[in-house]
Formats: sequence, C-alpha cells, structure tokens
Amino acid sequence: MTEARQKMPFRKPDNEGTRPTDVTETLVARGAAGAMAVAWDADQAVTALYATNYRPLVRLAAMLVRDVATAEEVVQEAFIAMHAGWRRLRDPDKALSYLRQAVVNRSRSVLRHRAVVEKYAPKGLPDAPSAELGAINELERSAVIDALARLPARQREALVLRYYADLSEAEIARAMGISRGAVKSHTARGMAALRNVLEQLS
Repeated sequence: MTEARQKMPFRKPDNEGTRPTDVTETLVARGAAGAMAVAWDADQAVTALYATNYRPLVRLAAMLVRDVATAEEVVQEAFIAMHAGWRRLRDPDKALSYLRQAVVNRSRSVLRHRAVVEKYAPKGLPDAPSAELGAINELERSAVIDALARLPARQREALVLRYYADLSEAEIARAMGISRGAVKSHTARGMAALRNVLEQLS
C-alpha cells in the first residue's frame, strides 16, 4: 500500500459535500466519548454509594477516631479518592469494600498524626466542645467504649468491624489488609483484653 493511500481520509457514504473525517479525529472523538462515559458512570455510582453508605461509614470511623467531625472528613476523603480512581477500580462491585478499607486506613493515619501532635503540643486550656463532639462524648461514657479505647489499635479495629459494623471475617480481612487468620487472632485477643478492662473498670 502506498503512502498516499495510507493517508486517505475516511468519507461518509452518500455525502460528497461533507468534509472528510480524519482517522485521528475519529479516534480522539471516540476516546473523549469513552472518558465522558467513565466519568458519568463514576458520578452515578459514587452518588448512589454515598446516599446509602455515608452515615454507616461515618459511624464506623467515629468508633475508630472517637471524633464525629474527623470521622466525616475521613469518609469524605475516601469517597473523593474512590471517585478520582474509579477508572482504575478493577471490580466496581467491590466499591463498598474498597471504601471500608480506605476508611480504616485513613482512621489509622488520623490516630498516628493525633498521637504525634498530642505528644509535642503544649498543654493549655481545652477548647469548648462542639455539638458533634458532645454527641460522641455521650457515646464514650459507655464502659464498653471506654474499654475499647484502651485496646491496641488492631484489636480495636477487629472488634469494631466485627461487632459494630457486623462484617464477616473475609470483609474484615480486606478492610484491615490482613489475613483471615490474623483477624481471628486480633478478635480473640481483643475480646479477652476487653473483658479484663471491663472487670477493672467495674
């Protein structure tokens, strides 16, 4: 095939007066349409997930970070990250599992950052509690919540995901990024430690 023939444009049939459409233009147009379709699918999917799972995920995060306002930020950031990476999400049906894992990971980051800040921050008068903080403080008056706060992070996560979020061992393993055997170990040790702490508090 000659070079001239390779560069011949495609023409629409029976429309001799129309401008020829170059192959490159056709591919670009298709690519733009595909990108718009992916973006639209992401908008629809994330909106639906947000409507049905935002509040449960905030409650889950609040149990981990013990702060409703921070929990809301954690969950919102998880949704934003999932929307931005929707094209790379291999299985959209596992989007909720991805969100739970993102919430757990971001909650860990919050707690690590909080520990560093509290370690080096000068001691001063506490800020006046907000309404949201008052709500979570009301929850934290429970002996169980107080006892959970004293457990190692992984044990606390395993117990919260198992008995508060009601997830299976496989779902907990995905959310925490560990094996199912490790989930069993953290859960068993967490329950034993929780009983000991509750006995000391009683």
